Amino acid sequence: MDDGTQTPAARDPNGKDPVDVEDDRSSRLLDLTSCQLHDLDSVDLPPTLTELDLTTNRLSTLDTRIAHLSDLKKLSLRQNLLTDAAVEPLSAWHDISGLEELVLRDNQLRKIPDVSIFKRLLVFDVSFNEITSLNGLCRVSNTLKELYVSKNEVTKMEEIDHFHELQILELGSNKFRVMENLQTLTNLQELWLGRNRIKAVNLCGLTCIKKISLQSNRLTTMTGFESCIALEELYLSHNGISKMEGLSSLVNLHVLDVSSNKLTSVDDVQNLTQLEDLWLNDNQIGSLEGIAEAVARSREKLTTIYLENNPCAKSPEYLAVLRQTFPNIQQIDSNVFS
Repeated sequence: MDDGTQTPAARDPNGKDPVDVEDDRSSRLLDLTSCQLHDLDSVDLPPTLTELDLTTNRLSTLDTRIAHLSDLKKLSLRQNLLTDAAVEPLSAWHDISGLEELVLRDNQLRKIPDVSIFKRLLVFDVSFNEITSLNGLCRVSNTLKELYVSKNEVTKMEEIDHFHELQILELGSNKFRVMENLQTLTNLQELWLGRNRIKAVNLCGLTCIKKISLQSNRLTTMTGFESCIALEELYLSHNGISKMEGLSSLVNLHVLDVSSNKLTSVDDVQNLTQLEDLWLNDNQIGSLEGIAEAVARSREKLTTIYLENNPCAKSPEYLAVLRQTFPNIQQIDSNVFS
């Protein structure tokens, strides 16, 4: 019941002076997203900041006051106007060497910046720039867990072999033709290589990986995943694959996307008893009978299936047959069932 009294300020466990929780938070976190700032001259930067988000502004230089934020852990400079010369001062900012997350996504970088000063870096993002080479990654700390270099102009996988702690590697939308130098990334959980020019799968013995995307490449075969026994999600849409194969050992697979290929039948999925999502749309599959038989052991698990734009989807009994085949189905193409 409201008795008209004010709620007391938070008090620390030792009974000392009241703590203003909101003020404490604002002194640690500063979010200036989408403020369209050309500089930070009008902004107060509390020396206690641990996170500074400058996403979507018009910054072309770095405010030198950032160099003295000794508690800073996360710095996002995403979607600004920063060039290689503009970020060069970072390499000498010793006071913020404890930085754990640095985001330089969507700027005007042409090379990997020197971030060797950050010995505890966990997340490094230079996606959506104009970078042509991974030269410089060798100076990035081996503590890194997430690396994002998507949507650049890189042609060769190099200088990544020291990232023994890496869990996520995003290299999509580049110009890679060959998968290489991955063998030492033994803790890698996710590998994203969509929209490249890769013709063959070479995972270099990565047996613990859980998610792989090779969408929109130049694959003509599915072989190469046999040793990835921990794999849970596999995305291979928009390639030139004509046969489903090499899948029988992937018993932990939950999601399989082979849409927009050249498949005429569903094969080698009998052992995939954990399969929940199966994307087969935009292929040349002629009959529903083969599908029901192929995925019989996952019929109870399967909740989503896409088969539109296949000859078999033209049957007037198409939806009825699939709903009868898969008792727990929740979605068939764009049709969602409660």
